[in-house]
Amino acid sequence: MRSAFALPEVRWAAAALLAFLVAAGSDLLGAPATVVIGGYLACYVLGGWEPALVGLRALRERTLDVDLLMVVAAAAAAAIGQWFDGGLLIVIFATSGALEAVMTARTRAGIEALLDLTPETATLLDGGDEREVRADSLVTGQTVVVRPGERIPGDGRVLDGVSEVDTAGLTGEPVPVRREPGDDVLAGTVNGTGVLRVRVLRDAGDTVVAGVAAQVERAAETKAHRQLFIERVEQRYSVLVVAVTVALLAVPLLAGAPFEETLLRAIVFMIVASPCAIVLATMPPLLAAVAVAGRRGTLVKDVTVLEALSEIDTVVLDKTGTLTTGRPQVVGVTALRGRDEDEVLALAAAAEAGSEHALGRAVRAHALDRGLEPPAADGFEAVPGEGVRARVAGHTVAVGRPRLLAAPDPEVDALVGELQEAGRTAVLVLVDGAVAGVVGLSDEPRDGAAGALAALRRTVGEEPEVLTGDAERPARVLAARLGLSRVRAGLLPADKVEAVREHQASGRRVLAAGDGINDAPLLAGADVGLVVGEGAGALALEAADGVLTRDPLGSLAPLVALARRARRIARANLALAATVIVVLVGWDLLGTLPLIVGVAGHELSTVLVCLNGLRLLVSARRADRRVRRGGVVPPAPAAPVPARGRVGAGSR
Repeated sequence: MRSAFALPEVRWAAAALLAFLVAAGSDLLGAPATVVIGGYLACYVLGGWEPALVGLRALRERTLDVDLLMVVAAAAAAAIGQWFDGGLLIVIFATSGALEAVMTARTRAGIEALLDLTPETATLLDGGDEREVRADSLVTGQTVVVRPGERIPGDGRVLDGVSEVDTAGLTGEPVPVRREPGDDVLAGTVNGTGVLRVRVLRDAGDTVVAGVAAQVERAAETKAHRQLFIERVEQRYSVLVVAVTVALLAVPLLAGAPFEETLLRAIVFMIVASPCAIVLATMPPLLAAVAVAGRRGTLVKDVTVLEALSEIDTVVLDKTGTLTTGRPQVVGVTALRGRDEDEVLALAAAAEAGSEHALGRAVRAHALDRGLEPPAADGFEAVPGEGVRARVAGHTVAVGRPRLLAAPDPEVDALVGELQEAGRTAVLVLVDGAVAGVVGLSDEPRDGAAGALAALRRTVGEEPEVLTGDAERPARVLAARLGLSRVRAGLLPADKVEAVREHQASGRRVLAAGDGINDAPLLAGADVGLVVGEGAGALALEAADGVLTRDPLGSLAPLVALARRARRIARANLALAATVIVVLVGWDLLGTLPLIVGVAGHELSTVLVCLNGLRLLVSARRADRRVRRGGVVPPAPAAPVPARGRVGAGSR
């Protein structure tokens, strides 16, 4: 609550409401007219000064803003003695603005908490000496030193050293790749345990990451001016109301009608035709949907995202980190040479005890899950790009890539081939130079992924499409496991944007979900882009319309369904508001509409559409409670992602 009152919109709305209650209460208690009117004037000023100022600024740009029309309608009500009705108009409008400000601020705070800090400095090798410089000052031809766990500061070529580099943020490849002299490396990727000397090949402004940022900016241009449907029509409606009001005042007066009666009819028309109920028909259900989505673990940047989500008919998904966990896991152990699986796994886990490599962590975790206690190891040695070695129970144990094998072995080659054909990574375990077993690892699908995708297909009406930078074979293997057949693999960031544009060119509304820098242009180019918060970088968060902070795949179908329900409620509200306006305006134009009836009808319709919109909060909370009573407890929100400057990594 305290954080809400830090927002000026909330403070002004609260002050206006307090003044309104004081004025209305004073009137009921029979206070002097000066006290009552003074209270209402305070309400008008506190709640109406900002929309009036915004409306006047818009008027200077030859645009009639609905905020100004609302203030004028409230002033018109006061002019004919209806202070209460004008004050209620002000309070309702100010409260709607305050709710929108609160939802927007909470979403921004949640997203900012997830922002990843990119490296700002680089170690420059200058005449044999090392000095720290800003990474954005690097130019072609300079040489930098990249130590274990550091992010590579610029696009370049390895001059010296061997290591493995984690490129998942750019390419989507979940397993680090070997880099040695002559190989190219990209800015923003993470070095393993080897020390690399890298010659910079591009200026800081021309790196691949900078190019991705430029693609994001270009792709986002089409969404920069996205408006709510009601905002697109309120301008013309407001102009129409003003024009008719002027005509109702001018034409009868020119025809000789009495001034007081003509003025009263025009004022009543402006009040009953005021678009307050129409404007508020859309905002409360969308704000309620934003709140419900946030409670369920999805942060959306503004209400236009919910309206765009309600129109989605095509979904494209990244693979690594979105469909999968982004963390390799052991999926099989094959023992050879008379050994058993537990023995092979225990030896491998013992040798990996000193490694921080993703594959090593996966092997150790799998051994612990099976209840094994790896023996003690010493003499640990990491061989960049190859694997690890250690002394375990008097034997030399090596764990690493198939290239560890000194000579071809048909049996081992066949096992490795089967694993690779299935889209998995093969790791050999050697004891005293002889292959003792083969460990298969895979970046496994997220829990419940198949069911979540089936629900998404039912909700949207079409099978999601996988867009990935990963290789064709592992991408299709994973898709088949999840019941998906539409896959485009080996894509660069620009290729993913082009795929989205193909869908949009055919009239489709596209929802995209992904993580990492490589997905930023995709998220910006889609009609709605959602980023997986647990691994997102700053660029992806900036490009996205929202953040999936928990159960990314499981959140998508309920989110689309929620947006569509909010749209249905908004449409029902619009129908109710329009019907009331048509009836009251027709009564005023064709007969004599009593002022009290016009004001009562207008205010009642405004209150009803607000309450109808906000009921989404209550019904969603009841649904969540039913889920909990059924034994399924929604997971807690994900913790903010810590800043990453140095990332510990082993080597392969």
